Amino acid sequence: MKEINLDETDLRLLDALQRDAFQSNQALAERFNISPPTCLRRVRRLRESGWIESEVAILDAGRVGPLLTAIVEVSLDRQDASALDAFEQRAAAEDAVQQCYRVSPGPDFVLVVTVRDMPGYHALAQRLFTNDANVRNVKAFFSIKRAKFSPRVPLPGID
Repeated sequence: MKEINLDETDLRLLDALQRDAFQSNQALAERFNISPPTCLRRVRRLRESGWIESEVAILDAGRVGPLLTAIVEVSLDRQDASALDAFEQRAAAEDAVQQCYRVSPGPDFVLVVTVRDMPGYHALAQRLFTNDANVRNVKAFFSIKRAKFSPRVPLPGID
């Protein structure tokens, strides 16, 4: 991907799209006082250069029905690069794993997982933790309430 230099308008466009990617090109152009073709060109350049990784719909979890979210700490027996990479790839391939972080110090990984119910978590735990001889310890914290969720990334110069 081609590296681009971002100006203030690019940063403001990125921030606006993080908050609501459903905004029309016309609305964005008016908001930032640029022409619609210029706005479209800028957003396309931001996508093509990799600044915009994907655009998704964030569902209202309350409407989906009961869900179980867990924050899971995972420690491995072996922490060599290939063992860490292997677990990371397996975790990232699981649909229930929404976020996967290698962390230090403490456990090797912290995962955020969402499943329908406890049997769903148990099935995930069997696949991802129990069946992996390199997983030494798993500690799961089950969410009782989500007070905030935001995928927004802070950008330089944007409050």
